[in-house]
Amino acid sequence: MHIQNFKTFCDLVETKSFSKAARLNEVTQSAVSQQLKAMENHYDMLIIDRNQKKFRLTPQGTALYSTFKEILSLYEKLNCEIQEMRNIVSGTIQISTVNSIGLHELPPYLKSFIKEFPSVNARVEYRRANLVYEDVLHGTADIGLVAFPINHKELTTINFAQDELVVAMNPEHPLAKKKNLTIKDLNGKDFISFEKDIPTRKATDEILSNAGVEISIVMEFDNVETVKRALEINAGIAILPGNTVTNETERNQLTTCKLDHGTHVRPLAIIHKKNRMLTPALRSFVELMKNANPSA
Repeated sequence: MHIQNFKTFCDLVETKSFSKAARLNEVTQSAVSQQLKAMENHYDMLIIDRNQKKFRLTPQGTALYSTFKEILSLYEKLNCEIQEMRNIVSGTIQISTVNSIGLHELPPYLKSFIKEFPSVNARVEYRRANLVYEDVLHGTADIGLVAFPINHKELTTINFAQDELVVAMNPEHPLAKKKNLTIKDLNGKDFISFEKDIPTRKATDEILSNAGVEISIVMEFDNVETVKRALEINAGIAILPGNTVTNETERNQLTTCKLDHGTHVRPLAIIHKKNRMLTPALRSFVELMKNANPSA
């Protein structure tokens, strides 16, 4: 048995899916099945209860899972300690994040980090918000960067920034000509919104509801870049994180106004699994995001 077999098995148990375990370990689904069969032959016992419709471990399988998790934790701890002893900050950090953070918040932090630690590779994957949490929980990503972080018993959350929410629109939109835009001016207007499961959409809905404002949603998208393209053709207005529209406002493609109904911000946070040993590279990156003012 190799350490990778232990990880594949633990991923299978935690996802309860052969296809997901295969994706997490970059192997085929049949390879996961073959590894499980080889494990059962090696230990001469059934690990999965095949009489059940749903994925379920046998008592022996549960014991193996618990032991394998301990071995993987010790293996990770050993790797971290070896790097510490060698005073090495290198390797690869896997980051999962949403489109708006990855494109508009993360780059200056990455620039500062790579300048200080050129031996570290950063791999960034753009995901829907719910999948960022899944990536971190299942170990596909070392850390996740999320907006409006939610509490989770298995995750550590570290706030690193916040971004003010603004009203964005085409410069030719009738509201763009108002000198003093109020939140009540949004009543009845056509809106370009995020899809309902997106955290910023939930925050926007709450802001408008609290102000007694009703809008007409004409388009819904899952990422900020597509929302902005709809604004550019004057299809409606939107409430967006201010940092995501900086380039468009500088080029006069869009204009923005602050919400008058109090200050509304989008909190941004780093998430990682609790009790996880962070490699020197990961720890350095987290510390930079917590404490540094990223260079432009």
